[in-house]
Amino acid sequence: MQGSDLIDLGGQVALVTGAGQNAGRATALELARHNAGGIAVNDYVAERAEAVAAEVRALGVPALAVPFDVTDLEAARAANTAITRELGAATVLVNNAGMAGPTASIRPTQNFWEEDPAHWQRYLGTNLYGVYNCSYALIPNMVEAKRGRIVTIVSDSGRVGEAKMAVYASAKAGAQGFMRSIAKELGRYNVTCNSVSLSALMPDMSEEQLAEVTASDHAKAMLSRYTIRRYGKSSDVAALVSFLCSNAAEWITGQTYPLNGGYAPSA
Repeated sequence: MQGSDLIDLGGQVALVTGAGQNAGRATALELARHNAGGIAVNDYVAERAEAVAAEVRALGVPALAVPFDVTDLEAARAANTAITRELGAATVLVNNAGMAGPTASIRPTQNFWEEDPAHWQRYLGTNLYGVYNCSYALIPNMVEAKRGRIVTIVSDSGRVGEAKMAVYASAKAGAQGFMRSIAKELGRYNVTCNSVSLSALMPDMSEEQLAEVTASDHAKAMLSRYTIRRYGKSSDVAALVSFLCSNAAEWITGQTYPLNGGYAPSA
């Protein structure tokens, strides 16, 4: 494949966090299809991580399940050690783990000043500190190899603001700022750092389930804010992330790419 594939990872080993399902899973599989040297599949749930790792192996690419909580720096470091031992040093990192952490859902609820401060950490831990931790663990690999890619999945809530999601939005905005800053630190080592900003992304489901969801009045009202009137798909994310991780994107860094169907926030 190397030499004929525009989206070519050049044999690099990649770690994809939160890759046990949905966009993370799709990204891990897409990277495997484009000359990855190996894929480390992270998820909080070990069974999900191993299931996706098995799918990667079925594509003929070495894979390792590395279940850990991204909010735990020492766990991220231990995973890096395991990846290096089993697959080789990872020089591609996709910070996909997000939302409200592994055990809570995210939806607009209360104004910021009405929230319980005890809930803040579940947004900050995964969406900001998780990005710090995994980057901190893997960047030395990239500096030593003098090549690498970091792509972080962020949110349009952090790019344009979203009512009743202030802490989540600030965590995502912080991750974008972090990526822009480390891009300046890592450029001399041929390491690029970019963000992909998402609006509404649907979890993987059957066409029948998706049709039922999109037929609701709530969905129609939401999709009226999108130029391309559908929800985002896992494959949309996987395609852009794979490009940014590839050799074709070697002169792109410090950027945030909106992947949102032309989403325009309400006034």
